[in-house]
Amino acid sequence: MKMTSDPTEDAADIVALFQMTFTRSEGAAEGAAIAGLVSDMLAQVAASDILVLSAHEGDRLIGAVIFTRMDYPQDPRQVFILSPMAVAPDRQGQGVGLALLQEGLARLRARGVDVVLTYGDIGFYGRGGFAPVPQECAAAPLPLTYPEGWLGQDLTGSGPVTLTGPSRCVAPLEKPAFW
Repeated sequence: MKMTSDPTEDAADIVALFQMTFTRSEGAAEGAAIAGLVSDMLAQVAASDILVLSAHEGDRLIGAVIFTRMDYPQDPRQVFILSPMAVAPDRQGQGVGLALLQEGLARLRARGVDVVLTYGDIGFYGRGGFAPVPQECAAAPLPLTYPEGWLGQDLTGSGPVTLTGPSRCVAPLEKPAFW
């Protein structure tokens, strides 16, 4: 498996992977919504505020993950959020997602990022070092439908995630449907 971090090479394939993966697991409307989110992120988010990793097997795209900057104006630390991630359905459960997650965290750590948040399944993300984060310890930018899915990891090793004040995410994520 080869990983790349230049989404301009295969942006259309990345969008298609997210659409196909989420359509199969959540239905056509969710597949279209996530594909739109990914397309908007790739087109609108500044390079300094996004990390896109793609996993390839030969010429085939088998997985991708997107991390974007979050802003906690009252907190000096650098924070990113992992959202979304997709692995081709026929490659799920084979370590592709965990490999993308680990590589992404390593690259963010090397860039000086202090904290990474995500909104998802603790069963999966817990294997990558994420733990539940109470809202009073790190405010989400919008109300959460499933607060138990708000997860974080301190990349500095200084303990549980605690961030000061309200937060903002990149514009494409600022839709209540994603929260």
